[in-house]
Amino acid sequence: MDKQNQTVPGEFILMRITDRPELQAPFFVLFLTIYAVSAVGNLGMIVLTKVDSKLQTPMYFFLRNLAFIDLGYSTSVGPKMLVAFVTDQNTISYHWCAMQLTFFILFIISELFILSAMAYDRYVAICNPLLYTVVMSPRVCWLLVAVPYVYSASVSLVTTIQIFISSFCGYNIISHFYCDSLPLLTLLCSSTWEIELFILICSVFNLVSSFLIVLVSYILILKAILKMNTAQGRQKAFSTCGSHLTVVAVLYATLAFTYMQPKSSHSFDTDKMASVFFTLVIPMLNPMIYSLRNKEVKGALHRMWKNLCKIPI
Repeated sequence: MDKQNQTVPGEFILMRITDRPELQAPFFVLFLTIYAVSAVGNLGMIVLTKVDSKLQTPMYFFLRNLAFIDLGYSTSVGPKMLVAFVTDQNTISYHWCAMQLTFFILFIISELFILSAMAYDRYVAICNPLLYTVVMSPRVCWLLVAVPYVYSASVSLVTTIQIFISSFCGYNIISHFYCDSLPLLTLLCSSTWEIELFILICSVFNLVSSFLIVLVSYILILKAILKMNTAQGRQKAFSTCGSHLTVVAVLYATLAFTYMQPKSSHSFDTDKMASVFFTLVIPMLNPMIYSLRNKEVKGALHRMWKNLCKIPI
């Protein structure tokens, strides 16, 4: 490849969700609503689990971090996607593209391992209730959160740096509505096999290890529940896991749909819709699932509302 064709682009052009003019305004309203609900829901969950005295448990500590992660990766994609609906050309600068990729990878990997930590927390709560406060001490909880953040940041930085120190060709159109690693690799002039191998190894490790932790935890939980003598005890145990199981099922079903399709059935439109669901809809659903299915969260919301109503205006 001629070095004259190897450049550092000043900006990239991102694809839109749709190019049909009549759909720009309806889609803008729809996705603005989804992002606003997601932002309010996750911010509310962060505040609620921080200030309510009855939610100061390991379970809600992990839920607060899940809400922070959902807010993070929806914000890394959502605002820029919304701008595309009201501008003539959907561009993103070289450095903003690198930043978007960095934060998106960081938060999406963190989500997988925080859900794994939450599964382990439920396992300890149900299978070893007498030792719960000892096993799930504040130090252990912080460790279960800090390790995923440090690991995710490391993978994110290595991936981003490897891509952005490589040589780009003159073509600067990214075949996606945000800066993702695989579409960016198609724009490189230099060899990409090392980066692709690193991404593949990390992706397999992230998905398999996090899923195995969740799977083993719930197999042990199910065995413990089946040994319980009373129906009331089994129902209470299932209720503590219901919200988490729903979130895990939605996330992994979306991942399976996105990444396990045969290549022949892949299309840009299908990938776009899956990515929209992955980056915007799931972060909106998570706080709803935990608030609608959780009596403690609903009770905390009620107490907060009563306290707000007592404040003189």
